[in-house]
Amino acid sequence: MPQLKVAMVAGEASGDLLAAHLIVALKRVLPEAHFFGIGGPKMQRAGFDAWWPAERLAVHGYAEALRHYRDIAGIRRQLLARLRADPPDVFIGVDAPDFNLWLEQRLKRRGIPTVHYVSPSVWAWRAGRLGKIGRAVSHMLALFPFEPELYRSQHVPVTYVGHPLADVIPQEVDHAAAKERLGVVGSRHVFALLPGSRQSELKYMGDLVVETAKRLHTRYPDATFLVPLVSREARVVFEEAMWRCEARDLPFKLLFGHAQDALAACDAAVVASGTATLEAALFKVPMVIAYRMSPWSWRLMRRMRLQPWVGLPNILAGRFVVPEFLQDDATPDNLAQAVGNLVADTQVKEELERVYSSLHRQLRQDTATKAAEAILPYLQSA
Repeated sequence: MPQLKVAMVAGEASGDLLAAHLIVALKRVLPEAHFFGIGGPKMQRAGFDAWWPAERLAVHGYAEALRHYRDIAGIRRQLLARLRADPPDVFIGVDAPDFNLWLEQRLKRRGIPTVHYVSPSVWAWRAGRLGKIGRAVSHMLALFPFEPELYRSQHVPVTYVGHPLADVIPQEVDHAAAKERLGVVGSRHVFALLPGSRQSELKYMGDLVVETAKRLHTRYPDATFLVPLVSREARVVFEEAMWRCEARDLPFKLLFGHAQDALAACDAAVVASGTATLEAALFKVPMVIAYRMSPWSWRLMRRMRLQPWVGLPNILAGRFVVPEFLQDDATPDNLAQAVGNLVADTQVKEELERVYSSLHRQLRQDTATKAAEAILPYLQSA
């Protein structure tokens, strides 16, 4: 029997995690399948053959995407040519919709089944894309429970699979053990600062979170600040922000990765908008969501925005359960004041934990197994 071939593209850290779990689940049923394409280190550890690293696609905002367009478009054309020359049995695009939907549409025309894992945020931005998605995608895998109805209304096959973070993060978190792991048992106040996983995000978020930490330290002199950073390059960018803001003597604890340990150990967090906000909610962390981007990107995004929220906890709850400060409103004074209010208000923290626990139960679906089950019919028919 010929070896089954599964092409995949994941463009950043969250997609790398999703895809890695899916590869493991598919390999349980199809141990000899070959997985290849564009992916990150977690996918590679799961046995993925990375023709290009996911980092090549990890740009932030429209302005940055335009600056890197020629390089990214060249990779996409080369990948399409390789997949046309030696067609896979199925193509799985993991998030990265602007890159993957273009590719999926052309592969689907060639008769290659295309699965898109993570619904694009059509409920938040650019709702007009539903028609394009229907032409590109043989099957959509949706992480959130309100998404399938959107696709069914457009006759796009869809499966709700839940979110893998809800599977791997325990519903009851041992905060004391996490503090011990990170050596912050003696700190009365522990704050996690998650300024983003990409260097382009840190360019806009680094100074903001450092200045916020300075203000929090004035209010809480015994505080410790946990800063998980995904790479040595990200650490350099953040350290440069510490120098600029004259904050080298603040009690920062810079971590290589360990974002989940930081969230499990902290009393409150400042989190850049994105998947990390969901991660913080699943760890039941009182948080403030912040985001800055280039002024040009912000003008474009604000024009296309369809909902009053950008943070996933708020979108899933359908209301503001945690504060959001975006662009010009994202100031150190605003963030420090909001975080301080969360730490001081026991009633608000209890209500947040109730909302977070409800979201956790809703998203806990054994995601990788459900996603694999939805993809298997395409591979079995091959």
